[in-house]
Order: sequence, then structure tokens, then C-alpha cells
Amino acid sequence: QMHESTLFAMDTFMFIGAGPAGTAGGIKITTMFALLAIVAAVIRGRNQAVVFGKSISSEVAQQAVAVVVLGFILVVTSTISIMFLTHFTLSQTLFEVFSAFGTVGLSTGITPLLNDPSQLILIALMIIGRLGPITVATALAFAPSASKISFPTERPIIG
Repeated sequence: QMHESTLFAMDTFMFIGAGPAGTAGGIKITTMFALLAIVAAVIRGRNQAVVFGKSISSEVAQQAVAVVVLGFILVVTSTISIMFLTHFTLSQTLFEVFSAFGTVGLSTGITPLLNDPSQLILIALMIIGRLGPITVATALAFAPSASKISFPTERPIIG
């Protein structure tokens, strides 16, 4: 019964999730805050993001971008997959996917009506959302080998 804009706002909050010490899933508030600080620094033409008199290291900046991008790719892929497998609307499907990724527990009421593959997608999202996209990606990746090759640096045009 909620308006589409209310559902979308809740989707956004569920994607972000809670604080890093909590049990909720999502990308975490600190990750989003770091990303916003990085974007603000880029807009201002600064080399590093500074928050409350402290700079955000490039490693943290890269990790924040990776978490958000991996989370976004996961949510988009899951939404498209569930929509392909079922007949539900984008708004309903997005809400279920964001709720699963954020381990929120809310629903538009379609979860019991989903087929088994769609429910398995939501289960996987709950696990990945709780552990964190970077943790899961790191666990699934092969151990990096030390490279003895140094590649030249390139500055592609961004934006």
C-alpha cells in the first residue's frame, strides 16, 4: 500500500544498511559516508578526502568504491534474475532484493509467492549482505600471487 517513492527511499536505506559493528547487512553507513567524502573531494579538486581533520587513505577509498560497486552489481543482477523468473513488478522485486541484501526482514508480501530459484537468490543475498560483498569476493578469489612485473601507469578519461 506504500507509494512508489516511499518504497524507493526505503530501498536506498536498506542498501546502505547500518553501522559496521551491527548485525545488519548492506554496504554500511561508514562506507557510504567515506564514498560521499571522496566524491566531495573530487568535486572540490582535492587529492584526498578529509573528514573531521583526518584524511581517508587511498586503500580505504578503493575499498569503499569496491564495496558499493560490488553491492550494486549484486543487487542489479539479482533483481533482473528474479524479474526474469517471476511476474512481479520492478518495485516489488527491488524491495525484496534490497531487504534481503540489507538483512532487514521487510517484504511487500511476494516472498512466499516466489519460485524456488528466486527464493534461493534471496537466501544468497542475505548471506552475502550480512558478510559483506568484499568479504565474500575475497573468500572466493584465488590467493593473489606476488607479481614481479610492473606495468606503466595510464590516466584514462573518466566521466
